[in-house]
Amino acid sequence: MSVDAAALTAWLTEFARLVETHRELLTDLDSAIGDADHGSNLDRGMKAVLATLEKEQPATPAAVLKRTGMTLISTVGGASGPLYGTAFLRMATAAGDDETLDPATFGKALRAALEGVVARGKAVAGDKTMYDALAPAVDALEGALADGQPFAEALDAAVRAAEEGREATIPMVARKGRASYLGERSAGHQDPGATSMTFLLAAAAGTLRG
Repeated sequence: MSVDAAALTAWLTEFARLVETHRELLTDLDSAIGDADHGSNLDRGMKAVLATLEKEQPATPAAVLKRTGMTLISTVGGASGPLYGTAFLRMATAAGDDETLDPATFGKALRAALEGVVARGKAVAGDKTMYDALAPAVDALEGALADGQPFAEALDAAVRAAEEGREATIPMVARKGRASYLGERSAGHQDPGATSMTFLLAAAAGTLRG
């Protein structure tokens, strides 16, 4: 099983569809503890990504990921644009010049995305951010691949871990971003960034399984 530029484009297309479908949910979640714009911002950004990829048709995984990251940084406001943008740019670097990515390399790229999110947002586990969905997903993917599980099953494991991480943000008191200004009042609300990150991983499981 390998992932090429076309497969990554399909992944991003599905992510854009999920973001558009759940735009109001993301906005509602963000309205409770943020600026009420996560859904609309990310939807606008992913539409711009798809338009750019259709126009340029990058030939390698790294080119797809780099263009995605640059587009998100330039079109998405707030914290999510730089965070998602940095994640994809780090993935591009990890992908290197290869025309296809095997499962292990995709896992390394996703690990690089997590490291980019940490570098950009300084988040750790329990801060009530997208980290709380992405970090356990990366661990689950790498663990499943190390155990010899097929890529499709490893992706499914990553989604389950992301979903659990997303749900775990509900009782948390936010320590990063606008939500942190609310203090104890941020508890009881699901984090919008962890929610959209779970959609990204679900899109991967739905399109990259072969």
